[in-house]
Amino acid sequence: MQRLFVVLALCVFGTSALAQQASSAAGAAPLASKTSYDLVKGYITRAAEQMPEADYAFAPTPEVRTFGRLIGHIANANYALCANALGERSPSAENIEQQRTTKSALIEALGASFTYCDRAYAQTEREAAMPAQNFFTGASATRGTWLAFNAAHDFEHYGNIVTYMRLKGMVPPSSQPPGGNE
Repeated sequence: MQRLFVVLALCVFGTSALAQQASSAAGAAPLASKTSYDLVKGYITRAAEQMPEADYAFAPTPEVRTFGRLIGHIANANYALCANALGERSPSAENIEQQRTTKSALIEALGASFTYCDRAYAQTEREAAMPAQNFFTGASATRGTWLAFNAAHDFEHYGNIVTYMRLKGMVPPSSQPPGGNE
């Protein structure tokens, strides 16, 4: 078991170091939260695509969001948090959670929010260290902190998505074999 841990640690840290060297050589410093963001972005996108249209109205209990509203909430938060990280106002004035109801409209909005965030995560380490203010609450943090918060928020709600999918008898993307649905 210890040997497996050592091998995995070498793979993870070695790959990370190589990626940092390659990225720095290309002129863009890697953001630690980008790896998490890319992973959760894929999980959420795949889950949204895999959930049947009829189950977008599903809520495990009346006190929680429906699956569709959860997807809309993630899109809204992506815009807000990535705007903070870019030092600009969100380009989306729409309340996606409240205004979009169909699977296709929610997937479109989710994809657009991730495309917007991709630009925020493409910042250099120097840019990510710049201060940025939340335009909604006035809270201050670095741009990188807003990016880390966004990735954490997305993972928090991916955890909700996993529960929704399991309750519907589905296997969430993070538990599927590579390259396919289960």
